[in-house]
Amino acid sequence: MRITRNRALVPLLLAGGLLAAACSSNSSSSTTTTAASSSGSSGSSTVSVTTFNKDFTTMSNLKDVTAAGKGKIAVILPDTVSSARYTEFDAPYLAKAFSEAGLSTSDTIIQNAQGSDSTQLTDAQSDITSGATVLVVDPLDAGVGTSIESYAKSHGVPVVDYDRLVLGGSRQYYVSFDNVKVGTLIGQGMVSCVAAWKVATPKLAVMVGSPTDNNATLFAQGYNAILQPLVAAGTYKVLANPAGTWDPPTALTEFQQAYTANPGMNAVLVPNDENAAPIISYLKTLNIPAKTFPVTGQDATLIGLQNIISGYQCGTAYKPIYLEAQAAASLALYMRAGKVPPSGLVNGTVKDTTANTSVPSSLLHPEWVTPTNMQATVIADGFVPASQLCTGAYAADCTTYGIH
Repeated sequence: MRITRNRALVPLLLAGGLLAAACSSNSSSSTTTTAASSSGSSGSSTVSVTTFNKDFTTMSNLKDVTAAGKGKIAVILPDTVSSARYTEFDAPYLAKAFSEAGLSTSDTIIQNAQGSDSTQLTDAQSDITSGATVLVVDPLDAGVGTSIESYAKSHGVPVVDYDRLVLGGSRQYYVSFDNVKVGTLIGQGMVSCVAAWKVATPKLAVMVGSPTDNNATLFAQGYNAILQPLVAAGTYKVLANPAGTWDPPTALTEFQQAYTANPGMNAVLVPNDENAAPIISYLKTLNIPAKTFPVTGQDATLIGLQNIISGYQCGTAYKPIYLEAQAAASLALYMRAGKVPPSGLVNGTVKDTTANTSVPSSLLHPEWVTPTNMQATVIADGFVPASQLCTGAYAADCTTYGIH
């Protein structure tokens, strides 16, 4: 998810009011484009956001680019709390992408800052001292992100913003899923779920990720645009707008407070699975039946998928991280070789409204996962093995939906 952290809180609905469009001067918007063609290597025509796959076969087309480069590529991931993805998927996928492109392990550094700004900055400084000629950084917040990018720029080291855009930063490229589209899928998923679960008069809490995380701003821009006309028409009501967080225990506390104050609440829009999980556990303690209280999510985590097939979560915005990892690794390899990446790889721009610049970007496409397409998406991709998903009480659910 999910995402830089000194942005103002995304404007949301006040109870009984209209939902803001969440596109204020401190938010970013993404645009997918077909950039002007500029190859820069013999393998460039076969490397694009549409050629990456779960087998990583596209990466072998970059071996000539890898051979032309010098120095190490350092990747610094943010934490293991906001999402389990960084350890379970990003790190191994990035390592595989570099390996398939022919980059030696001695020239590859992949780290996790474990939620510490100081660690993330120190890691970046140490990596550059150790010979890193490119940094790929998923910053914990904008403060450390701009510090890292300023330090890297002063040492002539280019940076790729990975998954989270640093507003006010000086990176060369940004790699992420189209985060406005992620939010749109969450909003549309809520609307579809309300209809399918026959919630006659939806009364929601609309939650948001960390107010200092730019991805949270973009997610909200997407789902707010879906909800706004429904609220304006009076068919939906928003009863609460908690402050926002990526910390699951805090999200639970925010929801409990909102639910206690608004006992008529019958749905909650949650922007990721990790925050949704304790909320769903709490709803179960209140003996709320399955398929009666819509809850959304993102990231296709194991617990999120189990909540979906058991009827407690509507769906999840699935981002095949192997695509994002390959795009980031590819951009880093081109920069390491001093080559211009091809237009198929840099397929859009994202606005950094703090720096007032359009950042060249690789934007990947998310999918909305429900019980009916779970087998064809996350299971087929090996993102979550059926053997882990279909355990205990969930085995019967997997049989119901043909998941194996």
